[in-house]
Amino acid sequence: MTPEILIIETPNLGDRSYVVGMDQTAVVVDPQRDIDRIYTALQDRDWTVTHVVETHVHNDYVSGGLVLAKELGAEYVVPSDHDYDFEAQQVHDGHTFTSAGMHWRVLHTPGHTPHHVSYAVAVEGQDVAVFTGGSLLFGSVGRPDLIGPQATPGLAHAQWHSVRRLVEQVADDAMVMPTHGFGSFCSATATSGLASTVGEQAQANPAMRLSEQEFVTELLAGLDAFPAYYKHMGPANERGARAIDLSPADTADADELRRRIQAGEWVVDLRHRKLWAAEHLAGSLSFDGEGNAITYLGRLIPWGTPVTLLGATQQQIGEFQRDLARIGIDRPAAQNVGDPQTWARSAADLASIERAHYPDLRSALQENPNLLLIDVRRTTEWQDGHIPSARHVPLHDLPSATAQIAAWSREASHAGADPTVWLTCGSGFRAMVAASLLARAGIPVVAVDDEFTNAATSGLTLVTDEHAEMLAGAYFD
Repeated sequence: MTPEILIIETPNLGDRSYVVGMDQTAVVVDPQRDIDRIYTALQDRDWTVTHVVETHVHNDYVSGGLVLAKELGAEYVVPSDHDYDFEAQQVHDGHTFTSAGMHWRVLHTPGHTPHHVSYAVAVEGQDVAVFTGGSLLFGSVGRPDLIGPQATPGLAHAQWHSVRRLVEQVADDAMVMPTHGFGSFCSATATSGLASTVGEQAQANPAMRLSEQEFVTELLAGLDAFPAYYKHMGPANERGARAIDLSPADTADADELRRRIQAGEWVVDLRHRKLWAAEHLAGSLSFDGEGNAITYLGRLIPWGTPVTLLGATQQQIGEFQRDLARIGIDRPAAQNVGDPQTWARSAADLASIERAHYPDLRSALQENPNLLLIDVRRTTEWQDGHIPSARHVPLHDLPSATAQIAAWSREASHAGADPTVWLTCGSGFRAMVAASLLARAGIPVVAVDDEFTNAATSGLTLVTDEHAEMLAGAYFD
């Protein structure tokens, strides 16, 4: 008999949680904060949970583990050698526990964090799965830089050893079950595939193919920015998060929406970016609810700023409210379901911006080679190819760069040139976010809402740059 492993996906954050059941008994691994999804899985199978386990103190989401364990009367299991503000079973390397016919053993696998552990599960003496958290991922590993720059090199070396230990001590045919790696910024590099075994990773994972120094060098060279909200997640999980309230927030009328915008609060429009560009409440910010908008909001918003959500449907707002709770923003300040006409006091409160495609940009550059063009992609994307005249301002650096961009726009205007700032990214999503932030600051903008692969096919010349100069500061924010 083998366990049934239920995968609970959180695609907007690129993570997985697991419910592992056998003989009507289950263990929950790395649960997200919205534990109602766990309850649904349990009720469908009439499982009783004996343990809720964490592979590490998470940096990319708030855990629901403490609340879940308390509500279910289950043992809450966390890695040792860490300070927690709550009571739990702290486990270390070699610790074991049993749930029904499943034998769980703990392996210390530092690298993603110093205290990180993995859980190998055996039935009748045979390994069937290993829950690797942010250690061994599909073709990659968890990033080692979340603790801080001083610890990063040592953790990178530790990651190499941890992957090798897992490959050596867990059976080849055991399934690898990582928490991160499906678009998560906790992954050091892009992962490959949706399923794998230890034996497959023994052949494919770079930690197994490269020498220790080669692995560390490549790992550190490939790291890019991670969301700013990460620095708040670890402390929240050390304290232990409270239960969340996903009921709808109070409705803000047009007068209140204007007051909130004027007060510097974030009024976030979740509609598709094309709709936002065509017409929106002036001062609102475009975070197209399709995709991983939450990670970009988390890296851009000044922490503690009230958030009001605007959407076409309650479902759209409810889904994003859930995402907010996952990263520690417990409740929206307010909401409004409708459209710009219902959110505005009058036509004076409405605005629009110009959308363009790469052929439009090519024509504009032919007419004005000094066009103000800003590329908001990540450094690695920029290095792989960019338009020569573009200035590089990664999206997460845009808030600190806004004053400089405004100065460029004014200088162009004073010189009799076009003060409009054109914005590009990889698909149009980030360009529209950037456009909304700059438009709120009074800067005229055009958002290139197009795939960057169309830049070259539109006749634009691209160059590579392995030493791209960034406008604004370090990435470790």
